[in-house]
Order: sequence, then structure tokens, then C-alpha cells
Amino acid sequence: MKGIKILERVLGTIPIMFGVAIVVFFFIRLTPGDPVDIMMGQGGAISTGEIEQLRDEFHLNEPLPVQLWYFLREAVQGDLGYSYVLKRPVTELIAERLPATIELAVGALLFSLIFALPIGVISAVKQNSLLDRLSMSTAFLGISMPGFWLGIILILIFAVRLHWLPVQRRVGLDANLEQRTGFFVLDSLLTGNTTALVSSLKHLTLPSITLGAPVAAVIARVLRSSMLETLRSDYVTLARSKGAAEWLVILKHALRNAMIPTVTVVGLQIGILLGGNMVIETVFSWPGLGRMVVKAIFDRDFPLIQGAVMIYAFTFVMANLLVDILYTYLNPRIKL
Repeated sequence: MKGIKILERVLGTIPIMFGVAIVVFFFIRLTPGDPVDIMMGQGGAISTGEIEQLRDEFHLNEPLPVQLWYFLREAVQGDLGYSYVLKRPVTELIAERLPATIELAVGALLFSLIFALPIGVISAVKQNSLLDRLSMSTAFLGISMPGFWLGIILILIFAVRLHWLPVQRRVGLDANLEQRTGFFVLDSLLTGNTTALVSSLKHLTLPSITLGAPVAAVIARVLRSSMLETLRSDYVTLARSKGAAEWLVILKHALRNAMIPTVTVVGLQIGILLGGNMVIETVFSWPGLGRMVVKAIFDRDFPLIQGAVMIYAFTFVMANLLVDILYTYLNPRIKL
């Protein structure tokens, strides 16, 4: 029964994706600038006939409803179009860059969870203590700092001054990594290349911290609030009165119930990590999807922008579905 509900939710994403595709299609064409002029160097050395030929090739001379029909017809078949600037299918370009973006997002999520979960629990248990005030002040600082500023500070400290960590590329040139999946950490493990594993982890560290710091701050504050409410619940008081160990009360009774709102926040942050990392990828020259989309926006590369935004939208939808599924395991009374 649960499998049928999940399938229904997955099928329900189809009209959402169509809606996103239509909105993105029209809004991207409202931006000023002709993609053909930008692609041809503003048309300085190109004849009018050649420019018109390119516009016909990309269907840019057609009315917008006709252009939308071409786009939707190809998207249903799994074809997101052909990049105006890079001269390659959009699906290939996204497939090449997406592993780097996912690897960075996973690294940032792991960093945020490793720090946020203990801090949130300890702050709630030690409410109003010096540790609680210090950790919450740090979390507030993490939320307030812009990503590009934090990234530059980390680069200046750990790369420029201390020379501990690199800031460009995903792996060192001397690692001789054999790529199999596009995920460099995973490829290093699969091929048993220790040098590449160490190098890829070093390259991943600073971008992951920069991207994950605001997420860790949000999760820690939400978990602390949820834990404070849960620790005052009757079932927690009953467990303590029965003589259960304090660590068991906190982890088994309080934390599990406090994780329900926290999972919601984590699910939303997964979409943000994948879709909102454009600035971080640009700061660290990370060859991911976000950095490519930034360039595509300046180039008015409509097919590439549309395809990337659809991937981002699909990520948000799937993250919300995953959160709903996790709810049913954390609290069996909740149904899809």
C-alpha cells in the first residue's frame, strides 16, 4: 500500500515539472539580450543573413507558443535541447557536470549533519549554559555569513597562508585517477587509488565547509528547539521516572521525536545544496552544474538554462517526497 502511495506521489511530479518548464521558458525569454548576437560577438563581423539562418536553426524566429511546443515535445522524449554556445546536447552537458555538484552537496550535507546534530542535542540538554550560548551564537553567525565571503576567508587562511588545502579543480593532476562514475571520491575507492582519494577529499573540504556552514547552523537551531519541546513531554518524564538511563532517554525517546521537524529542514536544505551552490562553485572554480549555469545565464543559452532549472526543480520535489517517506518511519501514525 505504501509503495502505491509513493508511486502516486512520483507520478504527481509530472505536472509540476511541466509547470516549471513552462514558467522557466517564458521568464528566460523576458531577459534582455539576443543569444545569437551574444554567441556571434554581438554580430559585428557576421552578415545579417547568417544571423537569420542561426535564428531559424534555433527556432528563435518562431512565435513563443511554437518555440514552447518544440521544447516540450523534445523534453518529453528526454531531449532537453542543444546548447547554443557549447554546441552539445544539454543532457550530455548536465550529465558531465552533475556528479561534481552532487559530490559537493553530499560533502556539505555530511559536514552539516556531523556538526549540527551533536550541537543541537547538547545545547538542548545544557540549556542556557555557556556551551549552549556559545554554540547558538556560532550558529547565528553561520547563518549570517554570505557564502562567497566565508569561502574567500577560508581560501585566504587555509590555502594562501597555511598552504594546507587546495582551492581549484576536484583532484590533483598527479593523482592519475581513473574515472568510472564521475564521483571522484567513489572512483578513488573503486580503483583503490589512495593518492586520488586523499587529493579529492582535500579539494572537497573547503567548498563543503563553505556550502555546509549555513545549513549546519539552521539544522542545529531547529533541532535544539525541537529537543527542548520534546524533553518537556510527558513520555520523557515517564521514562526518567522508570529509571531509564539519561542517554537512553535523550537518544531513544527525545531525539527520535525531535527529528521530525528536523528532517523537514534537512529535506529542504538538500534542494538548496544542489540548486543554490552556484556562488560557491564559482568561488572555488568547482567544475559543477552551478558554475556552468552561471555562464549560460550570461550567454543567454536558453536550452542549457531550461534543462538545469528543471533538474533543480526535480531535486526539490524528490527531496520533499523523501522527507514525507521518512516521516512514516519516524512516526508510523503519519501517512503519505
